[in-house]
Amino acid sequence: MAKKYFFFDIDGTLTDRKTHQAVPSAVEALMQLQENGHFVAIATGRAHYKAISFMEEIGLKNMVCAGGGALVYNNELLHNRPLDTEKARAIINQADELGYGVLVMLDDSIKVWAKDNRFVEQVGERQEPTEYVIDPELDFSSLDTIYKIYLSISKEEEEKLTLKDTLGNLRFVPEYLMFQYDDKYAGIVDMMEKLNGDLADVVVFGDDTNDLVMFHPQWTNIAMGNATEELKAKADYVTEANVDDGIFNACKKFGWI
Repeated sequence: MAKKYFFFDIDGTLTDRKTHQAVPSAVEALMQLQENGHFVAIATGRAHYKAISFMEEIGLKNMVCAGGGALVYNNELLHNRPLDTEKARAIINQADELGYGVLVMLDDSIKVWAKDNRFVEQVGERQEPTEYVIDPELDFSSLDTIYKIYLSISKEEEEKLTLKDTLGNLRFVPEYLMFQYDDKYAGIVDMMEKLNGDLADVVVFGDDTNDLVMFHPQWTNIAMGNATEELKAKADYVTEANVDDGIFNACKKFGWI
């Protein structure tokens, strides 16, 4: 059997969106893939500090995380790339001047920094565990390493932020916009260069629009049955929903396990 290189999204692919727990049949598939000599990794938008415990929990050692900006190989963090400094500063300063709340992630941790309480006052606290560090002396223009930016700008008003599309951005909730490294494709290619693997042997599994970037004609793209229609349209194969053993069934169908 030819060695394959598997990259799995987490939320809605490996995990049940209702329980946020890994689907048991998916974990079993991961174990069998590794036993059969395949390379298995996560490909997620989650920051390294958030994804590492899940990676270990499901028995993996490899990961493309932070939207493709960070690589973990054999439990070692190889790199964790921040946003382009000048572009990030420009977006932050424009949002600040427009009166929107700004949070910045400056290291690989649960902490976010702000110079005031505008973000929370305008849209409330973030939906995930966050430690807020308020520093009135914070000078956005002096920041050199910025991993993520959160802006309290609604979808209806985001056209005011004319610099929005100079960096990758995502909107998971209506209230705020998030900027982060957003190129899982590049992260997968980086990992394959590390492994000296053939891109034609890559297999990716995903379910949401943020997985579109890693669905590429160079390799095999599998959408979950619970995936968005846009992702299904780009897939080479659509399996069952993740909670209906979609990952296990697809791996069985193609003879990988």
